[in-house]
Amino acid sequence: MRIGELARRAGVTTKAVRYYESLGLLEPRRLANGYRDYDEHDVRVAREIRALGSLGIAVERTRPFLECLAAGHRHADDCPASLVGYRDAIDELTQRIDGLTARRAVLIAHLREAAHRGSRVSPADEGEDLMTDHTSPTGSTGLPGSGSLTGFASLTDYTRLPADLPVPEDDGAAAHLPGTRVPHLRFPDTGGGTVGIGDLGPGRTVIYVYPLTGRPGTDLPDGWDAIPGARGCTPEACGFRDHHRDLLAAGASGVFGLSSQDTGYQREVVDRLHLPFAMLSDPALSLARTLNLPTFEAGGLTLYKRLTLIVRDGVIEHVFYPIFPPGEHAGQVLAWLRDNPL
Repeated sequence: MRIGELARRAGVTTKAVRYYESLGLLEPRRLANGYRDYDEHDVRVAREIRALGSLGIAVERTRPFLECLAAGHRHADDCPASLVGYRDAIDELTQRIDGLTARRAVLIAHLREAAHRGSRVSPADEGEDLMTDHTSPTGSTGLPGSGSLTGFASLTDYTRLPADLPVPEDDGAAAHLPGTRVPHLRFPDTGGGTVGIGDLGPGRTVIYVYPLTGRPGTDLPDGWDAIPGARGCTPEACGFRDHHRDLLAAGASGVFGLSSQDTGYQREVVDRLHLPFAMLSDPALSLARTLNLPTFEAGGLTLYKRLTLIVRDGVIEHVFYPIFPPGEHAGQVLAWLRDNPL
């Protein structure tokens, strides 16, 4: 057969076939007119070179495998020399992985240092190891209090929301809350004390409940952006930060964020985002059980669905649910307070 037919049947280019010949891996016979004449063995050789190339074995290193075929073996890796070829390729790949892993570790160190610069919480104080399982691109990254989340440490800018986020629908899961008295539960806060939400006193208190806040160097659960209402905790927190004084002026006696994340994790967020209010930690989801608040599952975790409670004199006066877009929610709360003065 001619070179064009060989290339087509082997799934390679004619240029590749000529390169194989230049290395002595293909040796077609010559016809009287000078044309190369290839046979079925040449097709098999070219296919084997292509298959080995897809494994990362360079053309120049395929000779032991081809010699195994030429010796009459059914498979190109039936010979001891072929196994040596596999091991050499694995060793080379391991060296490359080690080099990339070391580079990744340096990048993570720089990222953590930059992300915590100016924060009272140092990377060493977080109790977090971002360096887990560097030998695999599907290794896990530890999230304090959350179990294992897959993937490389994310470099996502959590202050920006993707344009195509799914909009959550009102499933009625918060319809029973208005008029309900809040339970006498106490939660640790990021200021080092505890807050009893049943003892907030007179006036209105804004408690926005959120799933979890992402931060640089920490992955979110797989498929996070596809879960309606999940993404956006950082923009929401920044909104309440930016509107904090206006909320107080509009009649709110205080603002709190509440999630199932631990206090240490929340404290880093408060410091990094310069939040003027405290976060409350409810890792046991006590408030969800007591008030039957809506939750969802993600990455093996049970998390709060995003909602906001306006508590007045120990009773839930108003509920915002669902919330979208989260970055504009603080403005929605402010508008409600102004439209419903005490």
